[in-house]
Formats: sequence, structure tokens, C-alpha cells
Amino acid sequence: MSTSTAASPRKNATKATKATRQDNPDSSPLPGQVFSTRPMAGDAIYERILGAIMEHRLTPGTKLVEEKLAGIFGVNRTRVREVLARLAHEGLIATIPNRGAFVASPTPEEARNIFAARRLVEPALLRHLCENTRPEHIAQLRAHVEEEARARASNDRRAIIRLSGEFHIRIADMVDNPVMSKMMRELASLTCLIIVLYDSPTVPACTHDEHGEIIDAIAEGRTEDAVATMLEHLHHIEAVLDMSTPQGEDEDLEAMLGMV
Repeated sequence: MSTSTAASPRKNATKATKATRQDNPDSSPLPGQVFSTRPMAGDAIYERILGAIMEHRLTPGTKLVEEKLAGIFGVNRTRVREVLARLAHEGLIATIPNRGAFVASPTPEEARNIFAARRLVEPALLRHLCENTRPEHIAQLRAHVEEEARARASNDRRAIIRLSGEFHIRIADMVDNPVMSKMMRELASLTCLIIVLYDSPTVPACTHDEHGEIIDAIAEGRTEDAVATMLEHLHHIEAVLDMSTPQGEDEDLEAMLGMV
């Protein structure tokens, strides 16, 4: 005669918990939290770090310690390593053997190369958008510029530079080409790093009216005017930068990521 042994309720609960964590590895609580706030998935961690870079909360040269990031986001180091590899592939993170990962610090030559790439890419994006623009595109761009104006009114420098970069990304997204969107996102993010490194203390790199002039030209079908204004805009940003060697800072990584 065969016999069967019933599992205890506690063992069943333990098995269920393990199964849940295997099915959904993000179900563990964040460090220091008792309840079930989910740790961030890889894409969310990527967006958090990218946002901190674009808002200048993570400054060039900041060391990104895998163990510390894993604790901040409530994930294992493997997930953090994957995100850092993605950012390194985009040029936003520099990995130095035996030292670790750091927010990139583009050299003056690299900065000039990035602006040169933008002067090749963005006129092509504008020409395509001017040929295929829709009323909702103009409305979205004008709403974005209004958000920039509010940031300027409140003198929120971090938001000003982030929104300025996002304006160019929005144009790329409207072209509806994922490859171009990815390229523009990377170039805009790198430009934010360059601005925080080399922005002149007396002259702001971003002016308040150039984006509006670009939108006007797009709305009125003045393609070459839009392109000329964009090129002037990029030349202006590059021209006012002070390409001297920056000094890195040692700051609170958790605070810079907006996790406190």
C-alpha cells in the first residue's frame, strides 16, 4: 500500500513564495522598506540613471558602484551590471579596468565630434519632419517650449538643460524612425554631459528663443529656415562652452539618483 505525506501549510507557503519570486523577480521589497514596493526593472533603472545625468544630478566623473546601486534600487548586481553595460555602449558611462564605472567625461575633442555629428543628423531630421509635419506635432513642440519657459521662470537650471535636450529628441521621435530616435537620444544625453562640464559660468549655453523659431519655421513650411536656425542653435551652444579640463566631484550617489 502506498502512502502520501501532505506538505505542511508553512512549506506550501514557502514554495508559493519562491515560485512567485521566480515568476516575478521584481517582487522583493526595497532596502529599508517593510512592504511590497517593487524594485526597479532594468529599463526603469536605466531611465533613472539617464534622467540623473540629463538633469546634472549625476555629474561627469561620478563613480557608479555596482553594490551601492544594487542596494539603492533593490536589485542584484547582475541587473545593475546590465544597465551599466547599456549606458557604456551609448558612451554615457566609462568603464575603467580595476577601477569601476564612472559617468563619462567627454574630452574637448569628443565634445566637438558630438556637435559635428549633430550638425549632420539634425538637418536631415528637420527636413523629413517639415515634409511630413502634422498639426499635433506643432502643438506638442509648442507645449514643450512652454514647459521650458516655466523652468526658466523658476530658474530651474537642471530642468532647463534636460528639457532643452528632450526638445531635440521629440523632433527625432516625430520622424518615426527608431534608429534615428536612439541616435538622437544618445547625442542629446552626451550633450548634457558636455554642457555640465564646459558651460561658461557667465554665459548660459541654451537660449530661450531658438527652439520657438525652429517651431515657427516648421509650422510655416520654411524647411531651409528651420535647418539654418537649428545649425545656428547648435553652433551657439558649442561656441559659448569653455573647453577647459573639469574637476570631478564626490557626491551622494543615492541623493543624485533621486532615491532619498
